[in-house]
Amino acid sequence: MNSFRSPRSHFRTTRLTAHIALLAGLTLGASGADWPQWRGPQRTGISSEKGFTTTFPVDGPKVLWTANVGKGFSAVSVAGGKAYTLGNDGKEDTIYGLDAVTGRELWKHSYPHPLDAKYYQGGSSGTPTVDGNRVYVLSRRGHLHCLDAATGAVVWQKNVATELGAKIPEWGFASSVLIDGNRAVVNVGTYGAALDKATGQVIWKTGTGEPGYATPVPFEQNGHKLYLVFAAKELVAVKADSGQVVWSQKWVTSYDVNAADPIVVSPSRVFIATGYNRGGALLDVSGAEPKVIWENKNLRTQLNAAVLIADHLYAIDGDTGKGQLRCVELATGTAKWAFPETKHGALTAADGYLIVIGEKGELLVGEASPVEFKPVARAQIGGGTYWTAPVLANGRLYVRNGEGQVTCLDLGAAQVASVR
Repeated sequence: MNSFRSPRSHFRTTRLTAHIALLAGLTLGASGADWPQWRGPQRTGISSEKGFTTTFPVDGPKVLWTANVGKGFSAVSVAGGKAYTLGNDGKEDTIYGLDAVTGRELWKHSYPHPLDAKYYQGGSSGTPTVDGNRVYVLSRRGHLHCLDAATGAVVWQKNVATELGAKIPEWGFASSVLIDGNRAVVNVGTYGAALDKATGQVIWKTGTGEPGYATPVPFEQNGHKLYLVFAAKELVAVKADSGQVVWSQKWVTSYDVNAADPIVVSPSRVFIATGYNRGGALLDVSGAEPKVIWENKNLRTQLNAAVLIADHLYAIDGDTGKGQLRCVELATGTAKWAFPETKHGALTAADGYLIVIGEKGELLVGEASPVEFKPVARAQIGGGTYWTAPVLANGRLYVRNGEGQVTCLDLGAAQVASVR
């Protein structure tokens, strides 16, 4: 058979092949760098992104889009070309599905919910969790939604606090939903609860007492799957399949605010910390009961958990009334440095860098080093109060203030097609 093709035919074929390859590459790049849940793919606060820009023009990084989603401190989750978050307009909570590239509203779902302002703006606390074609969201008063990720249609919904008879903590539930296997796990009830993610049916519950505010964290110990759950006055490890308490560590804080997620260091080490001058501790959890390796006040994570990079913890220290970025040596709890310019603020990490948003909206990027924090880039992003951790996904940085403005910044974004 003659294999000759005309130049025109060859060009069309080559262009088509290149187009298909480009689409394949974009799809792989997007999915590999998604951020589908609170604290990212591995729940560590660390992005797998590399090669993003660490230098800004004089007027800051390019703003790709902004959106007002209502008051609150829900972070942004990014998956499959969409960005998800929620906020409150004073009367309703609204869950948003946005085009991650353009910010265009694809869908929204609202339900009655008070603002619940108390010593701050109020509004939403938890962050949407994306699992395949479903989105899960827990409200401050216990409304638990499972929505279709593409359309926002309700798959199932319930008030899990009402169903369990669980006490609502003083500042409302702040846990995001942990999806693990067939379970949707929430910090509702004494030591959390698990529901069937497909139907919402309760799998196990642990009592009606007041919980903490942190999101449950999965943990493997001695071949068993556990969840670390911060209760009001203790950290507990519960069996994943039953909710049975395996061990507990007493941890009492002012106002029972255990809000920062525990950090799994290894199968035998867990780091915990809270604010209101309580401090942090490294626990040895290799035995039947935890043992404190060290405990001090060098890191008081009031709002957001630390990130762990090369044996050092980086976090906003929530010393009441001050707030500053700090580095602490994991092994000893020794403070290495403090950077006060952030005030309370929040941070994430990627490719050896800290990406920090100060409480007043200044974005700073600098190397994660135990020697010092020396910003290599700065930009004022906006006004208001920034307590929500920034999210880096597919070269785009999503930051959000308490008043509800989400800003999407270009940090070297790949050319991923927007959702049609």
